[in-house]
Amino acid sequence: MKQDAQSSRLPRREFCKAAALCFVGLTNRTLASLASNGRWDNRTHSKETSMDIKKIGSQSSAKGPAEWFTGTVRIDPLFTAPDPALVSGASVTFEPGARTAWHTHPLGQTLIVTSGCGWAQREGGPVEEIHPGDVVWFAPNERHWHGAKPTTAMTHIAIQEKKDGKVVDWMEHVTDQQYQR
Repeated sequence: MKQDAQSSRLPRREFCKAAALCFVGLTNRTLASLASNGRWDNRTHSKETSMDIKKIGSQSSAKGPAEWFTGTVRIDPLFTAPDPALVSGASVTFEPGARTAWHTHPLGQTLIVTSGCGWAQREGGPVEEIHPGDVVWFAPNERHWHGAKPTTAMTHIAIQEKKDGKVVDWMEHVTDQQYQR
């Protein structure tokens, strides 16, 4: 006697319960097996994870080096993720008229403007005005600069990743003529 497809099925709710119990059972057996044969790494797969909070003021500010910046610039490190992560970030404050030199990032860079008003330019493009809340993306190896306007300070968060241990390639300074839009 042939049964129709509907009558041989479990109701959806019962099927979901059975599948979940089966998955949990398999997962627990798999984890126990991995733990017993030494293939389970508790440092990366423990039920408890570690959280790292960098308290404000716990990392020293640094003056932006004259080789990389024109004008007065303060760099406040925010984070450098531990290996195997590649990302790092800093809050960078440019006093009026201050700016970076031309530079590139091997995996690109994201800027999040947090205060003031500034300018950013990619090579060959127009100088663009940037404001708090603006998010700027520079593609990998895109030659660019950014900084404050002549009469207004600007702060942004800069986020970039390292490739082969390097996050930036610094080049020549932006000239006053290039900066004056």
